[in-house]
Amino acid sequence: MEFEIKPQRKFSLGIKELWDYRELFYFFTWRDVKVKYKQTVLGFLWAIIQPLFMTVVFTVFFGDSISQKTNLLIPYPVFALSGMLLWGIFSGGMSNAANSMVNNANIIKKIYFPRLIIPISAILVALIDFFVAFVVFIVVLFIYKVEIELSVLFLLPVSILITCLASMGCGVLLAALNVKYRDVRYIIPFLVQGLLFLTPVMYPVGISDSKTVQLILKLNPLSGALELMRGLFSGYSINMETVLMSLASSIFLFVVGVIYFRKTESYFADLA
Repeated sequence: MEFEIKPQRKFSLGIKELWDYRELFYFFTWRDVKVKYKQTVLGFLWAIIQPLFMTVVFTVFFGDSISQKTNLLIPYPVFALSGMLLWGIFSGGMSNAANSMVNNANIIKKIYFPRLIIPISAILVALIDFFVAFVVFIVVLFIYKVEIELSVLFLLPVSILITCLASMGCGVLLAALNVKYRDVRYIIPFLVQGLLFLTPVMYPVGISDSKTVQLILKLNPLSGALELMRGLFSGYSINMETVLMSLASSIFLFVVGVIYFRKTESYFADLA
């Protein structure tokens, strides 16, 4: 009996194949978590310290001015910390995924498995950090006496899903480019820093009166996720236009990233 292996002629995420190799998600994710916090004194506490530190810095220097200018109906620390939590998934997931193929070059050269497992596992590491930090976020909500609308609690997993979608789209695209062009690894830190200030993490979309600036912010793939997460808080009104435009950007990035990754993964083992 003969078997002929042919490349796929159409776009496919390869869900069935990913499911067949599902044990590898646990292997790569747990391995990356252990490597990340190996020989650290504070361990998982770093997942809490990083967003808290940025929240304190922005609250001290910009909290009052942003709250007054935009008439925030929720305490600024809660607003900022909610943004930093989702930003942690996006930035951490994108950065980890972008370097994942190069970091796992030895494994890629030795055995076959769906290559998408590697960048997806890198994003799952950032997701674990999110859930660790989310425990502290709940404490902050109690401190500032911010109520959560239980009727819209489903918005939280939706916002996380959109964030992961955007992170994966950017991450797999950069991962594929990084295999061929090693300059990408040096661009990533600058990209993350720039995107932080171009994303409504520490300020709302309506902070600027310029329609052009507002359009750019609404098209940001993370803006919709931030709106949905903050929609959990009593008194916060969700801008559905921002959500829809941002969701469209996230899906676009996801499709483009996966298509490029799929088209180029055949030579990863030769270049990695």
